[in-house]
Amino acid sequence: MDVKNKATRIELFSLRTPQMRAFHMAWFAFFLCFFAWFGIAPLMAVVREELGLTKQQVGNTIIASVAITILARFVIGWLCDNVGPRKCYTILLMLGSLPVMGIGLAHSYETFLLFRLGIGVIGASFVITQYHTSVMFAPNCVGTANATSAGWGNLGGGVTQMVMPLVFAAFVGLGYTEVLSWRLSMVTAGAVCFLTGIAYFFFTQDLPDGNFKELREKGLIQGAEKTRGTFLLAARDRRVWMLFVIYGACFGVELTINNIAALYYIDFFGLGLKSAGLVAGLFGLMNIFARTTGGIIGDKFGARGGLRGRVRWLFIALFIEGLALMVFSRMTVLPVAIGTMIVFSLFVQMSEGATYSVVPFVNKKALGSIAGIVGAGGNMGAVAAGFLFRAEGITWPNALLVLGCVVFLTSFVALLVRFSEEDEKAVAAEHSEALEHRARSARKPRFELPRPVVGRRVTPIAVLRIYLGIALAIKGIYFIMNLDALEAQMGGSFGPWQDVIPWFVVLAHAVGGACLALGFATRFVAAVNAIVLGGAAVVHLTGTTTLEVLGANLDFQFAMLVLMTLLVIFWQGAGGFSLDRLLRGEGGDALAQGAEGARAQGGA
Repeated sequence: MDVKNKATRIELFSLRTPQMRAFHMAWFAFFLCFFAWFGIAPLMAVVREELGLTKQQVGNTIIASVAITILARFVIGWLCDNVGPRKCYTILLMLGSLPVMGIGLAHSYETFLLFRLGIGVIGASFVITQYHTSVMFAPNCVGTANATSAGWGNLGGGVTQMVMPLVFAAFVGLGYTEVLSWRLSMVTAGAVCFLTGIAYFFFTQDLPDGNFKELREKGLIQGAEKTRGTFLLAARDRRVWMLFVIYGACFGVELTINNIAALYYIDFFGLGLKSAGLVAGLFGLMNIFARTTGGIIGDKFGARGGLRGRVRWLFIALFIEGLALMVFSRMTVLPVAIGTMIVFSLFVQMSEGATYSVVPFVNKKALGSIAGIVGAGGNMGAVAAGFLFRAEGITWPNALLVLGCVVFLTSFVALLVRFSEEDEKAVAAEHSEALEHRARSARKPRFELPRPVVGRRVTPIAVLRIYLGIALAIKGIYFIMNLDALEAQMGGSFGPWQDVIPWFVVLAHAVGGACLALGFATRFVAAVNAIVLGGAAVVHLTGTTTLEVLGANLDFQFAMLVLMTLLVIFWQGAGGFSLDRLLRGEGGDALAQGAEGARAQGGA
């Protein structure tokens, strides 16, 4: 299906166009689906104790949570081609919320397993998200749009690891028992999904020019009868099944880690429920920028090397992911394990972004079906991995090692994904047309903070930003190691903020530091970290011991130096060599990357 009037740029802070409304609603809906999908995972230690689950039964619930999604993704991809993403998302969110809320009724292993199976249907939301952004954005930025919407959606898998234990603790604090609290937590997650389904119907449309029904009546797009057979068309293409396997090696791994991470850190590192949830959440939180990075790099490889370039980047990302997972499986020291997990997470999610920077170009006539089949591959990979983690004779670290070896070998499959010369020429022409349209429609933003002129890709402010970001990320890991001490020193003096403050500090440093190092949302994370450093300076200045962990390894002068550095970065921006700069060029727009583009935009 040829779609007209696709957006050639991503205007993150705008809702005035149907493309950007679809973008923001798609990632937010997927975020909530992911949050609800894995909402029970960080609470499994409580559920396991209440229901008396064995290791094998826990493994079965992990498999069930992702198994039904395979079938759901096949079906939802075909539905997108036929009825459009708007109606698909509305129906999925409203029906999928029912088992999310219903799991609170489970009182045995069998009923818990059935509800866990039912919840997996909501994972098909990914296919709709990728379909909706693929039909809304042009080739010069579709990889970035797909990766960002999916990445921010996947972020729900990390946020739920952190937030659900807090929601659970809030219900316990209100006087409910632990048995009832985890059930009420899931009811809350399901209710939000139901309401979002209603909002999706009213705030989005299927295509840039309108909805499927109206456009078909006007004869502007092919009728429903001509979309029949799209699934078979997709299934006959061997490249689709190669991408199916590849996506199983990246998204399948992410789903597996989301399911087992909290228990892994509880059982093998002796962490408590909240601390384990926080550490496990860091894996998913890399989606803030990691999957976007994979899409941006995919668009840049595509701009320079065509479709072959996109495939080469996919191979590189998968190759490093496999190596990183093998290294993580051998880690026995907690700080090193956390650091290795963050690196591994980065390449898992970049591989996912790289995969869906290729998917929109395989066959436009069956885009929904292809997105569904490839997306189902992620769940198939998670199901296969689930059998490793349920086996009594294999320890979880060894299971991770085997999984890493499989990913490493799978990376070479990417090199077999080929495109014809005709495909290359057609995409190159469409890409050039999109850039020309973007150049004609370029306009100065109404308001933006001043940007410094950057004549080089790597500048002194960029070097300082990268170093400071890495240092803050390490500091965040230190706080995780001392989370109990920080909470103890607060001594209940902060009332309902007792749990929120230490988590804010950890996230500001660990995730914000990683963002700062890569130059993503630079001014925002610099401002957030400046708040924390300001608190550390106050601790030293006043001599208070209530939050002395905030100032650990810092004296007043050094805390002020770091604070002032953060304020300078907030003022000056990311400098060169940053994701912020690439995003302003929409991940591969050659017109915005040269010296002339830099001068026209006032620098990066």
